[in-house]
Amino acid sequence: MPDLRDHTGDDTRFKAAHEVLRRHHAAGRLAGVSTLVFDGHEVVDSFCLGHADLEAGTPLRPDHIHRAFSNTKLVTAVMTLVLVGEGVLALDAPVHTWIPGFAGTRVLRPGAAVLEDTETRAADITLRHLLTHTAGLSHGVFDPGTLLFDAYRAMGLRLPGLDTAAIAARLPTLPLRFQPGAGWEYSMAPDVLARVMEIATGQPYAQLLQQRLFGPLGMVDTGYVLSPAQAPRLAALYVGDVTDPLAPGLQRLDSVPWREAHLTRVPREGGASGLATTQADMLALLRQLLPGRGGPLSDTLLAEMARDHLPPSLCVNFPNTGALPSLGFGLAGAVTRTASSLQPNTPAGELQWGGLAGTHWALVPATGQALVLMTQRHMGFWNPFWFEWKAAAYAALNPA
Repeated sequence: MPDLRDHTGDDTRFKAAHEVLRRHHAAGRLAGVSTLVFDGHEVVDSFCLGHADLEAGTPLRPDHIHRAFSNTKLVTAVMTLVLVGEGVLALDAPVHTWIPGFAGTRVLRPGAAVLEDTETRAADITLRHLLTHTAGLSHGVFDPGTLLFDAYRAMGLRLPGLDTAAIAARLPTLPLRFQPGAGWEYSMAPDVLARVMEIATGQPYAQLLQQRLFGPLGMVDTGYVLSPAQAPRLAALYVGDVTDPLAPGLQRLDSVPWREAHLTRVPREGGASGLATTQADMLALLRQLLPGRGGPLSDTLLAEMARDHLPPSLCVNFPNTGALPSLGFGLAGAVTRTASSLQPNTPAGELQWGGLAGTHWALVPATGQALVLMTQRHMGFWNPFWFEWKAAAYAALNPA
């Protein structure tokens, strides 16, 4: 097998983009990384650098399988919209239509010091709220020390032993962070969507995805559990300094999100996280989310997926970043409203997201351009390497 530790596409336009990744790799921030750039017609650049397993000395290959973490949410959004297109689901239908427990969910009062300090919910939670992370749910990850972080952890909502039915039964018993539609908070909402789809179709979520998306789109290496033949291609996961993303040094993580994840089946096969995938499978999906391609969604639904659904008063907002007014949110990821210091040359209307372990994707419906970056670094979501590489890739695709 050829050594692909530093494999570069032939298009010299992308030399600067490759250098970004070589610099982060050489600084000890990335064990390995691979990328694809699609210009709307064909792949114009592919790049692969480093190792899939540092300890074993295994070179990273483009076909290595990566833990998708929150990139699972893109798949969940697409599957939801497929069923919306078929009339099985409706974006503005109340979630309690399928999960009655949500009919009684209450909302924390502003400034509440205890979980019991709640008020009546003013509006129903809809599927649109779930897709746009405006339902008032939380994630139990990004806000340690808050009431809902502690409550989500105490209820074990992120443990592998909970299936979608158990998650959807427990979540409605906790209060919402805010009134539905009144705020934006990244959340476990896609896990609720997965359960809605199970109820609406009568199929386990993993089976539904395989039959309706992965099989038809040729996503042969995407799933919750790898086969014995696939398992050797699972790249190792590493962690860097979670407080300083530019600090060098990586340590291996063999128990995240849990031990034997993706190698042994567990009850949790949800919509917010849990899939493993490859760069080829990610691109296969993204190409079918461009208008006029005859993919699983109509052009009308694709436009609805990609438009910014947040009012001007709301934007993407994480505890560690603060409000990001240049970023709205669609039905499947962040929508770039305007250029910013974070994304100086990103086209307005770009749809993008990533996962905790560093896998990222971006799609520009107006041009058909798509980007895929695969790595296994925790915490890798929106790490500087993504924005720097993306800026260089767009500079090559769209020269001034």
